[in-house]
Amino acid sequence: MKLKNGVEYMESLQKLKPVIYYQGKRVEDVTTHPATAPHVRAAAMTYALASDEEYKDLATAVSHLTGRTISRFTHVHQNIEDLIRKVKMLRVLGQKTGTCFQRCVGFDGINATYSVAYEIDKKHGTDYFERFKKWLTYIQDENLMVVGAMTDPKGDRSKGPAQQPDPDQYVHVVERRDDGVVIRGAKLHMTGSVNSHEILIMPTSAMDESSRDYAIIGAIPVDAPGITMIFGRQANDSRRDLLEDIDVGKPSFGAVGGEAVLVFENVFIPNDRIFMNGETEFTGDIVYRFAAHHRANYGACKTGLMDVLTGAVTYLTQIQGTSKASHVRDKITEMIHLNETLYSSSIACSAEGWPTPSGAYMVNTMLANVCKQNITRFHFEVARLALDLAGGFIATLPSEHDLESPEVGDLVRKYFSGAESIPTEDRIKIGRLIEAMTGGTALVESMHGAGSPQAQRVMILREGDLARKIKLAKKLARIPERN
Repeated sequence: MKLKNGVEYMESLQKLKPVIYYQGKRVEDVTTHPATAPHVRAAAMTYALASDEEYKDLATAVSHLTGRTISRFTHVHQNIEDLIRKVKMLRVLGQKTGTCFQRCVGFDGINATYSVAYEIDKKHGTDYFERFKKWLTYIQDENLMVVGAMTDPKGDRSKGPAQQPDPDQYVHVVERRDDGVVIRGAKLHMTGSVNSHEILIMPTSAMDESSRDYAIIGAIPVDAPGITMIFGRQANDSRRDLLEDIDVGKPSFGAVGGEAVLVFENVFIPNDRIFMNGETEFTGDIVYRFAAHHRANYGACKTGLMDVLTGAVTYLTQIQGTSKASHVRDKITEMIHLNETLYSSSIACSAEGWPTPSGAYMVNTMLANVCKQNITRFHFEVARLALDLAGGFIATLPSEHDLESPEVGDLVRKYFSGAESIPTEDRIKIGRLIEAMTGGTALVESMHGAGSPQAQRVMILREGDLARKIKLAKKLARIPERN
């Protein structure tokens, strides 16, 4: 791997020149800007983990393309063990960052595209699969971070891509040339895009032949001409912008994943970086496989985050002298129970994985959707229990400037103190961490990341195999089959 650690990763970002705006101003260096630097540090942890002897088996893999050791985030799953190791790796990273480390979307896009490109070639005689393997070998050898770009603005959602009054509401091809295509449009909510190296464009929904120009998969460097990124705001980001420390809650890492709008204004993709170009009958497959991989991840990374949150609120109850109360112990037990239930979902859909015709392994899609559906409930319940146990002081804490003030600092220390042996600063710091991990941005991402709850319910019903279950019931009740 060319990029061997977090420092080299950050140095590589400084060599890129993407067009990024935040609050109306150009961001020149994502590694130092207060809005983006925490997210860079979180992603850097994925590189650091691969150099850590304790976690090397989780964070690295052997490329089936080259036989070389690579980052697991650039690997194509070759068996069930790969799927399970991914889950274990994501939980560790969640524990170490307490936030999103941003490489999963590209990772899942790589795995979905690999299998779909293979199947397009089998049907149409194209060479997308060989192109993709060549590009992927480059990504693996350089250990580059890829942002998977799937979510389009969608405009009027009662209309399909080709029926939109504004055709740019979905990314589409506006010009086909002998050497490639030119695209326009935008992708929203793109996690980690400002600190990635490459963008993997994918269609956002199943399409019919009328939307042929929208059926495009391709890879583009983040600083290619015509790409503009607009970095989104997050809860309490003004504290970070003012370079505050304690009040941020997680001084080292960002609130969620650092999402941005990606705008493509006549961006060129050369032929060797195009992996679907008009084959609309495969658009549903790419979305289906990407979504399943991504939804399976949530029972891993989010459990890592909830491990941290459970530890934080447990420590706070010790500071506040309530840790031995039976109702406190019961609520913490429930937090652990919900968390491990989610983790078991993620492990289960991996253990029930299956090989696609390309050889790449897929998770069990039914269980992956169940896993993500549970995240939209259990994460909120764990957060609710954490806030219940923490108490109302989190919502009314004075700022760290008050804590450091010569005039009122002693008053803050006196009246926000807890157990005599623990400094007031510890109570405030852990309270701010709980605030950051239960705030609006983090929970919105748990709800809508990898698709809204309704998207999972559609898939759960579709894969429920109700016809088979009716037959099981009829057989036991001795009801004959009738036409």
